[in-house]
Amino acid sequence: MQILKNVLAAIGLVCILALFVFSMQKAPSDEMIGKETPLVNDYNVYALEMPEGLNFAGEYVPIENPDIYERMDRELLVNTYWQSNGLLMFKRAQKYFPIIEPILKKNGIPDDFKYLAVIESGLTNAVSPAGARGFWQIMKATGRENGLEVNTNVDERYNLEKATEVACTYLNRAKAQLGSWTLAAAAYNAGNAGISKRLREQGVNDYYDLLLGEETGRYMFRIVALKEILNNPSQYGFNFNKSDLYNNIPTYRVEIDTAVADFSQFAKRFGINYKILKLHNPWLREGHLNNKSRKLYTLQIPKEGYYKTKP
Repeated sequence: MQILKNVLAAIGLVCILALFVFSMQKAPSDEMIGKETPLVNDYNVYALEMPEGLNFAGEYVPIENPDIYERMDRELLVNTYWQSNGLLMFKRAQKYFPIIEPILKKNGIPDDFKYLAVIESGLTNAVSPAGARGFWQIMKATGRENGLEVNTNVDERYNLEKATEVACTYLNRAKAQLGSWTLAAAAYNAGNAGISKRLREQGVNDYYDLLLGEETGRYMFRIVALKEILNNPSQYGFNFNKSDLYNNIPTYRVEIDTAVADFSQFAKRFGINYKILKLHNPWLREGHLNNKSRKLYTLQIPKEGYYKTKP
């Protein structure tokens, strides 16, 4: 009987050892798991090579200065690796630059100033905490001083063509006062008086020699970075087809010199709805137009076939 017990015990021990060996063979180690199911990492972040000949409106950016180099490098990195925002800028630029460019040219403003609108508003009708409005972020007083109508019923700061004209007027004055396009652009952010005061206090005559606050201190570097990236998309990792970009919808002009009681009904006369009317005329701030003075307004109406609306 004792012999039988010993035999059974021996058999049990052999079975346990066999199960242990089998489990070791079936259960791969962490190292083996890593080898059998390698992780695929196809996202990489690279340092950027500093481009040569960086300039704004033909005015050189002195990147040989180590401080200027670092500040320029920062904005190139931030705007390259903020990919979603960058791609939106490419898409919107295709839509809105053709409106902005001829107005800049007509007013003698260098083409590079279209990138100022990019950093001011992201090419949207933005609203700032300080009350600036539209693509060019024009304050109420500035708009009114330059002939824009600004009230609760009509706000022409949202009219891209008129707002661009106002921006051109401001920039030409700033250039005449401050002497360079770079300083004129900085003054668009900090004001002519603000930039003049800093130049005088610090005894310099160049933007890149000024010690400025965070926002104005980054301002020109952001503009130049966006200019560089938007002109060299593939170099900065942006890949798209022309069909991926936004296009401006063709419109025709309709003039009105009377009040409009209901823009919803007004829009239906042109085969569109109120939303589409407002998309093309964001300066109309209410669902009606007062116009007691019988002022002549020009509305943009999209050409037939570009929007499908329910009857």
